[in-house]
Amino acid sequence: MKHDDLSLLIAGLRHPSAYPHEADSVEHIETHISHVLLAGEYAYKFKKPLDLGFLDFSTLERRRHGCEEEVRLNRRLAPDLYLGVVTVNGSLDAPRIGGPGPVLEYGVWMRRFPQSALLDRQPVTSELMTRLAEHIAEFHADIPIAGPNSGFGTPARVLEPMLENLTQIRVRLDSPEDLARLEALESWSRNRFEALTPVIEKRRAEGFVRECHGDMHRGNIALVDGRIRIFDAIEFNPNLRWIDTASEIAFLIMDLEQEGERGAAQRFLNRYLERSGDYGALAMLDFYKVYRALVRAKVLAIRWGQDDPPFAEAQALRDDFARYLELAQSYTWARRRHLLIACGLPGSGKSRLSSRLREALPMIHLRSDIERKRLFGLGELARTASSIDRGIYFPRATDWTYERLHRLADGILASGYDVLVDATFIARQRRERFAALARRHRAGFAILALEAPLEVLRERVMRRLAQGADVSEADLSVLECQHASRQPLSELEHRRALVIDTSRDNAFSEILARLRTLLDADSTPDVDALTAAPDQDRCQRSL
Repeated sequence: MKHDDLSLLIAGLRHPSAYPHEADSVEHIETHISHVLLAGEYAYKFKKPLDLGFLDFSTLERRRHGCEEEVRLNRRLAPDLYLGVVTVNGSLDAPRIGGPGPVLEYGVWMRRFPQSALLDRQPVTSELMTRLAEHIAEFHADIPIAGPNSGFGTPARVLEPMLENLTQIRVRLDSPEDLARLEALESWSRNRFEALTPVIEKRRAEGFVRECHGDMHRGNIALVDGRIRIFDAIEFNPNLRWIDTASEIAFLIMDLEQEGERGAAQRFLNRYLERSGDYGALAMLDFYKVYRALVRAKVLAIRWGQDDPPFAEAQALRDDFARYLELAQSYTWARRRHLLIACGLPGSGKSRLSSRLREALPMIHLRSDIERKRLFGLGELARTASSIDRGIYFPRATDWTYERLHRLADGILASGYDVLVDATFIARQRRERFAALARRHRAGFAILALEAPLEVLRERVMRRLAQGADVSEADLSVLECQHASRQPLSELEHRRALVIDTSRDNAFSEILARLRTLLDADSTPDVDALTAAPDQDRCQRSL
């Protein structure tokens, strides 16, 4: 179908009589690759007859196949929205959906929902980000893994669309400044690709390349009747959906950050990592965020080159394009890393405060209770009836837990991200080991020590156990044991510590400011000078 023929067909489909159901009027929405017609309770999506290299809808058969794939893929995350594939019959000037006569075009038939339901048109709440992160983590856990002989997710396949993006953008640029930025981004991308090639291969071998959605940003996510629906998955190019799950989440995180929703992005990232356990994704995240920002820049460049838009619209597209280039550049900047350990007895409020700090600082939050259960293949809220030296709390299991926390923190810092480790840390030796880790990474280091009177801690622990909705299983016997055997901060540790009595009112803004001062100090403690901890007793070993 030629461009003029498609324009005539779309004009015909804007008449309510073209549909087999009631439609008072028909609204038309155009994207860079599709036409969407909103008629009554339904939406119909038609693919433009384009060959852009990264997609090819140049023939009717290719468009039919694309429609069938779109329905298959999107029913995974939005089964009630995707109703099937329809034909357009009749003539160009009098088309009919599913009517008699030869097939002029194929389209995707969808259930319509209000545009106000889109995530980019409503407030992004903390509760929604938590739900979305859990939803996507579960989706990623269930979808097929790329086979070893499939070719998907290989280093060459990862680099190919990135270079294609750059080529597609470059031919549409005329600004020397934009061209210079693009050259710098290409140089960075190539250098990072070389450095990350072993990581790309390792993640592929470990099963992180899967048949993802491929285009997961706010504009493709909606709240329909209170349920999260993610739609418009990539059907036109398997190489763009059989990708590392890290690339998938990078798109949404980048999209939130571009909109200034950095706290929401951090909440989503932390909850996704907690649920999936895939902290290794952080090694790839900035690399993929640059790629995803350039995907959006490419789409904008294509749009201003299509149909000769009015000057004001073209200028708006160019302004958005420039913002995406600037955002991509920001992900290439080196930044000093920080390590914060939050320590305290059960009921002291470590995890509650850490959950606020991880978004405000921001940091990747590692919680010992979650990682301990992950070691045993247990869900966060699993109840094991464990106590000191029993269940999953025997001494060796605690050593494994702190070893895992140390290993994860090491990897997070190496990936360029800040980390907050949330654990009791009643043994000085364990605190010292994380101080040494910060020193090795030349990272800022601080201790957040939370405390409260013992009677307050007892009341909080009892209330938490009664509610049964917390990851921690610590009971009063655990609290009493830890309280009796905790090793206080040394004089040297106090120099890098913020001690807070959580039974009193503490202004979050003041806590935040003081922690930033500690973390941004010029040096970490001289770990070699720290006094070695004495042998730990039974309670310290097991908790």
